[in-house]
Amino acid sequence: MKQFKGKLLNVSVKKTVLPNGHAVNLEIVNHPGAVLIVPFLNKDKVIILRQYRAVIDTYLYEFPAGTLGKGEKPGHCAYRELIEETGYKAKKIKKIGKIYPCPGYSTEEIVFFTAHELTVCPRQPEPDEIIEIKVMDRKEIQRLFSSGKIVDAKTICALAMCGWLAS
Repeated sequence: MKQFKGKLLNVSVKKTVLPNGHAVNLEIVNHPGAVLIVPFLNKDKVIILRQYRAVIDTYLYEFPAGTLGKGEKPGHCAYRELIEETGYKAKKIKKIGKIYPCPGYSTEEIVFFTAHELTVCPRQPEPDEIIEIKVMDRKEIQRLFSSGKIVDAKTICALAMCGWLAS
């Protein structure tokens, strides 16, 4: 039964019985899914964004990412979001994994991609996206992470998947 239906999310309550026999009412945030792209300009440099996030009223360093459109495949969404947010088009993308960022209450699945052989194209940002595009090498990314300036969970996961976190 739906409790709330918004433009992006809806919240429902579902009665279920857990594997141990305990009955619960789950409050579920239903999310259409998302992608994240790690855009490599070359093997040593990536594009990262400094993006304003109104919900927490601050700027975050994060990789390009976005929500799947209705019926949209993750690979298509990755190509689209890369162009929208960075003004680069990828000749090749490669799926590198996925995460469930909040499985205790949300159905959201984020599929991760790397993007290679980038070429410049017209950027197509959404009106609510306030984005600064940054090009950084591994050492710059590691310094930002080590100093606590990269706090976006999906970006940290992507850095770990790519082996770019400082040891």
